[in-house]
Amino acid sequence: MADRIAKIVRNTNETQIELEINLDGKGKTNIQTGCGFFDHMLDHIGRHGLFDLTVKATGDLHIDAHHTVEDVGICLGQAIDQALGDKKGIVRFGSSSLPMEDALANISIDLCGRAYCVYNASYGTDKIGEFDVELVEEFSRSLSNNAKMNLHVNVAYGTNSHHIAEAICKGIGRALSNAVAKDDRITDVPSTKGIL
Repeated sequence: MADRIAKIVRNTNETQIELEINLDGKGKTNIQTGCGFFDHMLDHIGRHGLFDLTVKATGDLHIDAHHTVEDVGICLGQAIDQALGDKKGIVRFGSSSLPMEDALANISIDLCGRAYCVYNASYGTDKIGEFDVELVEEFSRSLSNNAKMNLHVNVAYGTNSHHIAEAICKGIGRALSNAVAKDDRITDVPSTKGIL
């Protein structure tokens, strides 16, 4: 099996990012974005998705974390899309129903080559520490758009904002791991179109 590894470098006036992912890794992560809570969430995606994930990001955090979170989502999505190549042999679909104490996040993914994000989550607070909770949705949309995937996030319930965000990110990792998995019974692209 060919290595499914991709590296993305993105430099703008707002952020400088280097990101590398190995879809067939062991969940080893090295995350440095300058935003502690976001590092924690990216770590969950890598560890629970069993992806080797390295992220080094410098952004305009003196403004807020918005540009950093959005641009890391862009880079992670692009890296996933690049690492998947022609998508032959992948399962394509993945889902996860993931509890985190009081919160339950249901995540569904289709690596169909078309971007669409549905995000249904309510938080009891506007921030988790210094992190704006709305950035979890911003990250999800950036990820979906650039990985060219359907991503549906539905939080059934939850009261603790940290737990809700954590359940979402762990769930994204697990659902994505299922979707990118190879199945020996699938010898071509899993689509009636013949292309994803």
